[in-house]
Amino acid sequence: MRLSLPAALLFTLTLSAQDSSTAEDWRSWLNRGVEAFKSARYQEAVEDFQKSVYLRPNEVAPHLYLATTWMTQYIPGAVSAENLDLQHKAEAEFSLVLQLDPQDLTALQSLASLFYQEAQGMKNSDEKLRKLDEAASWYQRVLTVDPRDKAAYYSLGVIDWVKWYAGWIGARSRLGMRPEQPGPLTDAAVRQDLLAHYSPIIADGIANLEKALEIDPQYDDAMAYMNLFIRERADLRDTQEEYRRDVETADQWVHKALETKRMKTRSFSPSQLLYPREAPVQGTALAGGIIGGIIGSVPTAAPPAPPAPSAARYQTPQQIRVGGNVMQANLIRRVEPLYPDLARQARIQGVVRFTATIGKDGRILNLMMISGHPLLIESARQAVSQWEYKPVLLNGEPVEVLTTIDVSFTLSQ
Repeated sequence: MRLSLPAALLFTLTLSAQDSSTAEDWRSWLNRGVEAFKSARYQEAVEDFQKSVYLRPNEVAPHLYLATTWMTQYIPGAVSAENLDLQHKAEAEFSLVLQLDPQDLTALQSLASLFYQEAQGMKNSDEKLRKLDEAASWYQRVLTVDPRDKAAYYSLGVIDWVKWYAGWIGARSRLGMRPEQPGPLTDAAVRQDLLAHYSPIIADGIANLEKALEIDPQYDDAMAYMNLFIRERADLRDTQEEYRRDVETADQWVHKALETKRMKTRSFSPSQLLYPREAPVQGTALAGGIIGGIIGSVPTAAPPAPPAPSAARYQTPQQIRVGGNVMQANLIRRVEPLYPDLARQARIQGVVRFTATIGKDGRILNLMMISGHPLLIESARQAVSQWEYKPVLLNGEPVEVLTTIDVSFTLSQ
């Protein structure tokens, strides 16, 4: 039956109104989810983002936020079924984003970071290397979209260094050489074997760091890894003179990195403490910088009334997440780490970050390393294992706490 012109117009306007209502709804749920995420109410954020995805399945932003919320809760190295489920959900949701937009930079950066985090939590060396290769392939994809992404080049350099470091420190151990003992390696055959296996990796790592520094000449973290590559590569030289020249070059990189850090500190404005830049929603895997963000802006439509919460929401959970800064105020016993001699000699400094489970009695139950220089990690772990906190109460009951702990090593120590 053919509609009259007024009836057809009314039908069109009704469809347009429905489309507009749906658009407002998905934006409203997206905004609700963002607010919940900022308050660390992750389960609520997931539910809100899922509603936004349902209403607008082909919109990128809800998928990005949903994936990021799952990724934020993922703990590298934890093997519980719940944690692995978070990892798989994050990967799947970021992959959906790339189906909608294969050039989406945030999804590519996030997957690269997620694979690197997975590698950091693996104890089996072969599995770890395979996962690092997967992470590297994602960083390469990042560079196809943005060839000026300095963090991608830096991350590729770090991955190369992780591979090389395992071979280098293993060779020193087999030769009975202490970490602080000057080189070169005492066995020529071992030097040749390492050269044959790792020269391409070392060269690729240095080249990636050089590209990062070409983009940002003040990239002090890239300078620090340049120091490590060159200082450790000196062990493969045949003569003491060649070894000495490499160490001198490494020292120059250390000096330049420290000067750059000092310059950045001098240019730091006190107002940044009062009005800090809002942290990106996306998490980070690599030491030395945040990789990417999520999206530049969020629609500002007013959120609808919240749905009625279930009774389960009011039950006291057995474990809660608390920010590292909040838990710092509850610290009642802090043991300072000893600065490793080799790290001091190599002018290595930085932050070691752990995910920590704190028991109901305030003592450390478990530490999982997220990032940090290998020469600093064990000292940090030994110190933090002795820390104690005030018990955290929720609804009057003590609960376990999942948090992050940062341990800083500076050469003034």
